[in-house]
Amino acid sequence: MSDVGIVVIGGGLAGAKTVEALREQGYDGPLTLVGAEPHLPYERPALSKDHLLKGTPLAEFTPHNAAWYDDHDVTLRLGVAAVVLDIAGHTVALSDGEELSYTKLALATGSRPRQPELPGADAEGVHVLRTFEDSEALDAAFGADSRVAVVGGGWIGLEAAAAARERGAEVTVLEMGEQPLGKILGTRIGAAFADLHRKHGVEVRTGVEVAQVTQSKSRATGVQLADGAHVPADVVVFGIGAAPNIELADEAGLQVDKGVLVDAALRTSDPDVVAVGDIAEQAHPSLGRRVRVEHWDTALRQPEIAARTLRGEEAAYDRTPYFFTDQFELGMEYRGLATRPDDVVVRGSLDGDYLAFWLTEDDRVEAAMNVNLWDVGDDLAALVAERRPVDRKRLADPEVPWDEATS
Repeated sequence: MSDVGIVVIGGGLAGAKTVEALREQGYDGPLTLVGAEPHLPYERPALSKDHLLKGTPLAEFTPHNAAWYDDHDVTLRLGVAAVVLDIAGHTVALSDGEELSYTKLALATGSRPRQPELPGADAEGVHVLRTFEDSEALDAAFGADSRVAVVGGGWIGLEAAAAARERGAEVTVLEMGEQPLGKILGTRIGAAFADLHRKHGVEVRTGVEVAQVTQSKSRATGVQLADGAHVPADVVVFGIGAAPNIELADEAGLQVDKGVLVDAALRTSDPDVVAVGDIAEQAHPSLGRRVRVEHWDTALRQPEIAARTLRGEEAAYDRTPYFFTDQFELGMEYRGLATRPDDVVVRGSLDGDYLAFWLTEDDRVEAAMNVNLWDVGDDLAALVAERRPVDRKRLADPEVPWDEATS
């Protein structure tokens, strides 16, 4: 056993930013980062964007190289998983048999793709997308002569579909709901994303249920739907959501629900343990409810507050949730969290540049999205954070400056 001071468990962006924040804030004690993957901690959005589209190398979306960790005296334990957390004894057992002791600990264990429980889901040619190896496998599979079936019309599914189509593949998206992204953006905006993909030659089928992956000689040949229809495909991508990796926390006795429960300071039910990123189900001080956000911005921003908490400072994470996507010619940013996805006011044309505002029952903006418009982000963030009441008609009217539509 070795005394390592603060231990950070997780080899993604949240883990990398937590050790960075600790050093930047002046923590000079022993610091160890444990990552189950063999790579240096890296960012994941590029896996479904730049890497698949442009072949961007891993080094370009790795926040710090090996020299940085050496220069900042961060001990790396890569390619090993944390398997047992003993919060009473302040120890972490690793999969290689090593045991680390800690004074404070950060959990940044991230998420994993939900695995389909369907016949044929283990066939060759069936993919998920979460790791660099997953992206490499899809990079090799996507080609002008490939037929790709994407199961799930969420962010990962649509981004993978766009990448495959831009590579020349024949692509079909299969979505169980009424529209892609319907649970997040509502049916009206979801339909606009479906239309975008159709315009680029993607077949989008909604309201369908997948029954099995068909195969021949252990290789995927397509997807069989519950209504009997068959979608031929030699590449099948499942993008049916992610499950937070909370088992380590749960088995240690930390309070969990849909994620690891944390307060405004990202502190878990044990005062010596914080949680950041995908797994953190936070009592958000501005939103007034618990939220868990599986997006890059959360992994990027929360570590600063987590580091302050680990160092004994008073801190609170109150940033408005943010995420972005790039699909074909569409780029967008979304701020907030809509609790009423179908209550949306659109300003502009859904087949061009537009703003979308999601409202509460009393006409306050709780989420906003800018599509192909890049000079309004800060103003939209302020509008969402302040929950200003608005006049719906003025908000939708392009003749009225949108920031003057408050009532």
